[in-house]
Amino acid sequence: MNIVQEPLTLNKPLSEAYLNHFSSVQQLYQYDAMNEASWQERLEWLHESEHLRIPRGQVVERLREYNLLHNPHEAVSQSLDALEKPDAAVIVGGQQSGLFTGPLLVIYKAATIIKAAQHAAKQLNHPVVPVFWIAGEDHDWDEVNHTYVLSPDLSVSRIRVARETEQRLPVSMNEIAREEWEQAISELEQLLPDTEFRPALMDLLSQVSEGSSTLSDAFAKLLGTWFGKYGLVLLDSADPALRQLESPIFERMIDENDQLGVAYRAAADLCQSLGYQAQADVAADGANLFYIHEGERLLLFRHDGRFSDRKGKVHFTADELKSELNRHPERFSNNVLTRPLMQDSLLPVLGAVLGTGEIAYWALTGSAFKAFGLRMPLLLNRESFTVIEGTLHKHMDKYNLSWADISDHDVFAQKRENWLAEQDSLHLDDRFEQIKAAFTDMYDPLIEQLGGIQAGLLKLGAANREKIVEQMEYLRGRAKDALGKANSAGLRHFDRIELSLFPQHKPQERVYNIFYYLNRYGNDWIDHLLEIPYDISGDHRIIYL
Repeated sequence: MNIVQEPLTLNKPLSEAYLNHFSSVQQLYQYDAMNEASWQERLEWLHESEHLRIPRGQVVERLREYNLLHNPHEAVSQSLDALEKPDAAVIVGGQQSGLFTGPLLVIYKAATIIKAAQHAAKQLNHPVVPVFWIAGEDHDWDEVNHTYVLSPDLSVSRIRVARETEQRLPVSMNEIAREEWEQAISELEQLLPDTEFRPALMDLLSQVSEGSSTLSDAFAKLLGTWFGKYGLVLLDSADPALRQLESPIFERMIDENDQLGVAYRAAADLCQSLGYQAQADVAADGANLFYIHEGERLLLFRHDGRFSDRKGKVHFTADELKSELNRHPERFSNNVLTRPLMQDSLLPVLGAVLGTGEIAYWALTGSAFKAFGLRMPLLLNRESFTVIEGTLHKHMDKYNLSWADISDHDVFAQKRENWLAEQDSLHLDDRFEQIKAAFTDMYDPLIEQLGGIQAGLLKLGAANREKIVEQMEYLRGRAKDALGKANSAGLRHFDRIELSLFPQHKPQERVYNIFYYLNRYGNDWIDHLLEIPYDISGDHRIIYL
């Protein structure tokens, strides 16, 4: 395994500024994670603010129960023992619970959380526990019900748990039938090449699915299988028992909703004044809380001192909403803007591991943290990787393709065309253009002369010329198709490079599932991932296998 740093376009100007030019956006954030002094400063604040969070003993007790169900590893128990002590901090990061863990970036985020916690513990000489926040309260089923693998026939193949219902239920409450699990596992097995590792992987998925009624359950069990031995603690944000503990924080969010709304809008205005577009919707009347009503997760808004959804299915005064919270805390959940506040109220967060999109929208929460009496934690960029297998690397060398060539779709397409043109010993395009030019040079004067005989022959001659040229173009197309078929092996190499590294014109880590690589290289592949030195910048790196 060879690791090489290569650039990958972020397309997130605000995140780019945070990571590389912090002083230009420091008004939006709290700490510069690249400054070592910020880590100590944050740790000291955590010690001073212990009273602002939910009692850690209660939180740890619930996390023990949850992890015993899905992540019962001795190293996890040791992490929770450490977390129970008043001086311990956490590095946290989260993601939606996708099918078979979803895209590779989820695995990279889990690895980053672990490595960042190890880095912080060593740097601060202090206990720091890694925590993965499973966003089970999210309700967008179509975002999590599928995953992709590259099939042997070079197609980006989707595996999906289909649902006809449009019910907006949190993913952790959306149950999956046994036959749905079996169908998805069977599809994956058919798409993966037959290797020495495939039987064990299919057995793992069968065992996981047997004990999982939801995507979140299976997600937790898989992460526990791979990362539990590193002490990664799992937390499901939709856990009803955890929600009970969070009730006082939700009550504060209701009582102080106006102040929080003002803070979010002020941050959005500040973003725009600095030249950045807000990365999340900040509605003027947004309550930034969800309420589950008759199996549907509804986003709440404030109207004349009352809380309701856009369609008017529910209506509450603030007191009525708090009364409902007291009776049914499991019906409440955060949106992307209040989730960071809840996370910081629940855990002693030293740093949050985020993707570049998340770093951008967290800028909207800075003022809300202050309004809530909290401070935004260190924001740590998730490590980013592209895996290039040995055969693929050989293809790149053969066709003289650099990472820069491949990462730019237009450049790569031109390289492909140039290579194919080099295989054209007949110089088809030049020859056909010459013939077309010679033909029209000879034919146009004749058409003009025919027009002198009869006016209608001029129009007929022009039409006849276009048909002949059209037939020439048809023959050229057929000739180039034949050239492509004669060089199909090379073109297939180009296709494999593009589909392996930028499927659907997206970075590999945002599309493909981990099981493709585990099927090729075994579970040790994840352990090797953890051996890659931690890079606090999170700059994109190539893993050459």
